[in-house]
Amino acid sequence: MTRSVVLWDFDGTLAFRDGRWRGCLVEALDEVAPGHGVVAADVAPGLRDGFPWHRPETGHPDLNSPDAWWGALQPLFVKAYVGAGVEARLAALAASRVRARYIDVSRWAVFPDAVSALEELAAAGWLHVIVSNHVPELDGLLRDLGLDRHFAAVVNSSVVGWEKPHRRIFEAALDRAGSPERVWMVGDNSVADVAGAQALGIPGILVTPGRDDGLRPAVRRILKERGLPEISPEGL
Repeated sequence: MTRSVVLWDFDGTLAFRDGRWRGCLVEALDEVAPGHGVVAADVAPGLRDGFPWHRPETGHPDLNSPDAWWGALQPLFVKAYVGAGVEARLAALAASRVRARYIDVSRWAVFPDAVSALEELAAAGWLHVIVSNHVPELDGLLRDLGLDRHFAAVVNSSVVGWEKPHRRIFEAALDRAGSPERVWMVGDNSVADVAGAQALGIPGILVTPGRDDGLRPAVRRILKERGLPEISPEGL
């Protein structure tokens, strides 16, 4: 039988964090300076550049541990706070709380149709693999959200050292998936997910979970096109 695999983005496709990064920074500031008056829009400008995925052309094998990965982001968080008018001492203190706030599973939610989409495709013989630009604790989040059982593998940029849309993270995903003959990429980002996959000859599907039909168009398309051409060696 042909080995068939769906590569899935995680954040924004299968699940989401309430408030995203900007909201997380405000929550961390709440802990050290109640009544600060800073809102998410105030810290947003300072977060527009500086995450590893903002430089996908550059690998980061040196950030090979959770502490190293988060440590590299501390200056970014401090800058965002200071830019919002937070005093430097409080900015540094709040920045040290961001990690714990971001990975707090109570702030995460799975999109309503995510599990049914995964189960329907699995019943049709498709294996699932996560390919995500995410924090080092992604495996724990998947477990705590009850999603881990649906995936044969998790390929995380903070572990691999390369961010989507770079070909190396997709190559790592294909390797972990056992070099599948049929494969799709499903995600909510037209560049990181769809264009990145298509550069390797992997067809991509752009979705908007929480709006329109959510993941249903992706499921229908994958199930309909069982005759999808195999990945050509040129694409790899």
